[in-house]
Amino acid sequence: MMTVTEKAAYLKGLVEMAHFEADTDEVKIIKAMVDVIDELALTVADLEDEVASLNELVDELDEDLGEVEEYLYDDECCCDDDCCCDDDCDCCDHDENDYFEVECPACGETICLDESVLDEETIQCPACGETLEFDFDEDEDEE
Repeated sequence: MMTVTEKAAYLKGLVEMAHFEADTDEVKIIKAMVDVIDELALTVADLEDEVASLNELVDELDEDLGEVEEYLYDDECCCDDDCCCDDDCDCCDHDENDYFEVECPACGETICLDESVLDEETIQCPACGETLEFDFDEDEDEE
């Protein structure tokens, strides 16, 4: 497959080899158009080279960032705050008594909370921002 610059050079060669009457308006227009196409092809080739260089740089940065993330977050849970301690999550080493699952009545999102958060009596749902209130009566514990 020919590149854009190769196609522009081929077109320029065809125009030069054609047996046009010299110095007519049509020939001048065709030659001007071929010159513009040639310049555009060179610009496109330069842009393709720059994009390739940028893609290589982005790949290198992505790898470096991955190493930094691995270094920084290696000791922490790999889950998002929203999904930590799901039944499907086998990366956490939490005891079942360490957290409570609460479903947000506004958005239905299941939120995992530890006992210290429940002592605050209200929290903001991380998914929708709705204020959740916790009311623990001692009467419920006795039943």
